[in-house]
Amino acid sequence: MTKAGGDAATDETRNWRLNLALLWAGNFLVTGSATMVIPFLPLYLEELGVPDGGGSGLWAGAIFAAHYVSLFVCQPIWGRLADRYGRKPMLLRASFGMAVVMAMMGFAATPLQLLLLRLLNGAFAGFSPSATAIVSTNTPPERIGMAMGTLHSGNIAGTVTGPLIGGLLAEWIGLRGVFSVTGAVMLLAAVGTALWVKDYRKPGAGGETDASSVLGGLRVLCRTKEIPALLAVSMMIQFALTGSLPFIPLFVKELHGDGELLALFVGLVSSVTGVSNMLFAPLLGRLSDRTDPRRVLLCSMGGACLVAVLHLAATAYWQLLALRFLLGLCIGGLIPTVRTLLKQYVPKGMETRAYSFDTSAVSLGSVLGPLLSGASFGWIGLRGVFLLTACLMLLNACWTWKRLGWPRSSPIGARGAAEQANKPI
Repeated sequence: MTKAGGDAATDETRNWRLNLALLWAGNFLVTGSATMVIPFLPLYLEELGVPDGGGSGLWAGAIFAAHYVSLFVCQPIWGRLADRYGRKPMLLRASFGMAVVMAMMGFAATPLQLLLLRLLNGAFAGFSPSATAIVSTNTPPERIGMAMGTLHSGNIAGTVTGPLIGGLLAEWIGLRGVFSVTGAVMLLAAVGTALWVKDYRKPGAGGETDASSVLGGLRVLCRTKEIPALLAVSMMIQFALTGSLPFIPLFVKELHGDGELLALFVGLVSSVTGVSNMLFAPLLGRLSDRTDPRRVLLCSMGGACLVAVLHLAATAYWQLLALRFLLGLCIGGLIPTVRTLLKQYVPKGMETRAYSFDTSAVSLGSVLGPLLSGASFGWIGLRGVFLLTACLMLLNACWTWKRLGWPRSSPIGARGAAEQANKPI
């Protein structure tokens, strides 16, 4: 009996790196495929007969938001099922489901059909929360921060490269063909997950008796005072990113002028945040393993607030480019650290639900960011949008500090503790 348990533990320890590599690739393929088509929705609407103008913008906004609305509603439900029946089935449900729905979008004949398919796509989505839960529970504790940062970098790599690949494919095979390629790539991620990803935690292990419903699970999670603060951080990160994105072209135009290479300069500023996020997330995750994740989180939040304020003083294009790079660096220390801390605070057996609620918080930020920033733009102006973001982030940072506290000592981290314990006396 003991030997069997020891063999299972050995297999789990041996394969966590393989799991991480496979799920990184899955995150990259799923996110990259999804972002292949998002920038071209207005163009696709023209093919569907929507005339250019106010109607086109309304349809594009509704279709873009539809995914996040259904994602926000459905993620906690999938998380509950994952904790009860297993995380790998949820990975397969998400990847196979999205593969079919994405391919179907290429056959849409009306804007309404495309809107309904986007809603269905958001309902099926949820690869990342289950992948995060598998990595968090199957990775050695002293490597959690590094693993979370690496896994998150797969999402960012997909976000950065997806639009570029989508643009090239659209020129080659047309917009409808891009949807077929997207479905095929997601199918590839599903097959790889089915064949090689291992989840060693038994379904239903450690579940809470009063968490049988979605709201019951949320109540259980919120009994731990740190969890609502961490979910608010996830929402605020996405609010800051999506709330400012619609105004980046205007900001670049103000600094650079309406001259040559304007589109290129806008593209560089829009992508540099994702590039720095992808580069620094694994490094800051590794740092949180060696120190205290709370320290990395609070320092990154303070840095993000400062960078947002400095947008008000930007007078040259290179300054804006540098600020967006620094913002990506700070966010690289936020998202993986939030997920590392969630693993520490969440009740055992509710990991996937916690990460699903985290994804719902991100979706809420994706919807609220453009809405609130757009509504306030007329009163506070272009730079005022960044000041609003900074103020909200500062309030969020203060609340998080109060809930989590600042480490009084200088802990050496889980990895350092393990290394020190193995030293000879």
